[in-house]
Amino acid sequence: RAAASSGVGGVGFVSALRWALRTLVMLVAAIGAAQAQQQAPLFETKARQAFMIDAETGTVLFSKDPDAPFPPASLAKLMTMEVVFNAIRTGKLSLDTEFPVSEYAWRTGGAPSRTSTMFAALNSSIRVEDLIQGVIVQSANDGCIILAEGMAGSEDNFVQLMNERARELGLTTSVFRNSTGLPAEGQFVTARELVRLATHIWREYPEFYKYYSQADFTWNKILQRNRNPLLRMNIGADGLKTGYTEASGYAIVGSAARDGRRVFVAMSGVETDAQRAEEARRLIEWGMRAFDRVELFAAGEVVGEARTYGGEKSGVALRAAGPVAIFVPITNRDRLIARIVYEGPVVAPVEEGTPIGSLKVWIGDMMSQETPLYAAESVGQGKIHQRALDAVEELLIGWLR
Repeated sequence: RAAASSGVGGVGFVSALRWALRTLVMLVAAIGAAQAQQQAPLFETKARQAFMIDAETGTVLFSKDPDAPFPPASLAKLMTMEVVFNAIRTGKLSLDTEFPVSEYAWRTGGAPSRTSTMFAALNSSIRVEDLIQGVIVQSANDGCIILAEGMAGSEDNFVQLMNERARELGLTTSVFRNSTGLPAEGQFVTARELVRLATHIWREYPEFYKYYSQADFTWNKILQRNRNPLLRMNIGADGLKTGYTEASGYAIVGSAARDGRRVFVAMSGVETDAQRAEEARRLIEWGMRAFDRVELFAAGEVVGEARTYGGEKSGVALRAAGPVAIFVPITNRDRLIARIVYEGPVVAPVEEGTPIGSLKVWIGDMMSQETPLYAAESVGQGKIHQRALDAVEELLIGWLR
């Protein structure tokens, strides 16, 4: 049984909008999104899948079929690098560690493979830091396999680490079959989970994230430039990766920071590399200019109330763990819907800080933000007559559900 506080804000000024949202989320009402679903999207892209968020607030700025699986191609290297970065962070690996170049790595991902390579020489040894740069800047398949074999004994063993780590990070759908992203049956990712992964890498490994904006890298006397087209567009881009497969077309995961803001975007299913660059640029530019930041609630401020059962009070106040801010579109603000959602009524006693539900905000039919809510106070168990009245009320309401 879910209780929800809902509201729609459609006012012209940011301060008025903030007041409207704050007031309306307090109201208990049922507001559907059927009309919003019939309206034209705020932005259109030629990509088959796309997803973009604001890094600070987690606001979903754009979403188009974000959970549809597609082959990752070189985007799988983001997961490979996360496993490597985590091993360095936990002391299992050093930047100065050297790994040998096996014949398998050389043939599968090196010069003979005619794929993206850093031209690692057979039977040589390469430092981990150089391999990282080869993988990130040159999209080196040989670099991925060398790291995988060096860390786990074989690429298959390393792939197990990739999938285990993916689940730990909340990537519940994506499946990896190799360290490179080369075509493999049953290997797929989603735009939403790629953004989650990219955001995690940026937030958790700032000392390594710098490599994603590195313009070029020379190995074996061969200079290769970073393949990310966004880096050369003067839009504040500083990462992350491109990919291509015949099955799913051109794909990209990118990030840009400008004027105190940062956005992450993933898209796939674009027909050409030029179109991929232009569509990603357009989406990032739109995400930067078409939204205003609105603080809905200050840290510790009560967001709303959840109904209690058998308590000394009829409800328990709710608050977030910190301030609640969201980016809202400059236009079409009447499409905003805010709801407090929880399983209820909440059975007393309730301790302060207990997780209760969440504040969900939609822009049209797209859920733009979800913030966990906690009990802002303790509510003890009520007296016998209070519990009896609640039981009768719940029985009557149950008949109506």
